[in-house]
Amino acid sequence: MNHMDTRLAKLARGGDRAAFAELVELYKDKIFHLAYRMLHNRHEAEEIVQETFLRVYTNLERYDDQQKFSTWIYRIGTNLCIDRLRKRKISYSLDAEMSDGEGGSDWYATLASQDRTPDQQVALSETQAQIRESIDALPEKYKAVVILRYLQDLSLQEISDALSMPVTTIKTRLHRGREYLRKKLEQLL
Repeated sequence: MNHMDTRLAKLARGGDRAAFAELVELYKDKIFHLAYRMLHNRHEAEEIVQETFLRVYTNLERYDDQQKFSTWIYRIGTNLCIDRLRKRKISYSLDAEMSDGEGGSDWYATLASQDRTPDQQVALSETQAQIRESIDALPEKYKAVVILRYLQDLSLQEISDALSMPVTTIKTRLHRGREYLRKKLEQLL
């Protein structure tokens, strides 16, 4: 996969529109999920996707094909999200976007899925909502690393490349982010 998207990026850089369209196809959902987790707003997440691909397109000649394309596009998407959060001055609405019927992309539903009783289902969805709220309330500097690591499944090195930070900083922020989440959840549960 990684070799393929690097090859597509090289083709797109050379003016191949079909290759660029394929890159959009490969990454639009990934970038949408990243932006939605960070911004918690479907409309803003869609804007971030468009802006990310606009930046990718206009900066293709600057893409260094020695690095993974995924790292490059995640860096662009994450930075756009962080800029958007800064502009918003982090006035999160924890419940506004909570229940927009997004059943398919619930990352917290990865718990073993034996048939549950309705009571268990309610308890589980409450816990999922609390985890989600806790992630939303994370301070900005922890939020990006927690989302990239646990929801996008990037390695520490990939996060380090995407955010242009040393791996040691990423580890520290992940640790502090986890501690913050643990304390929040202890208060809630």
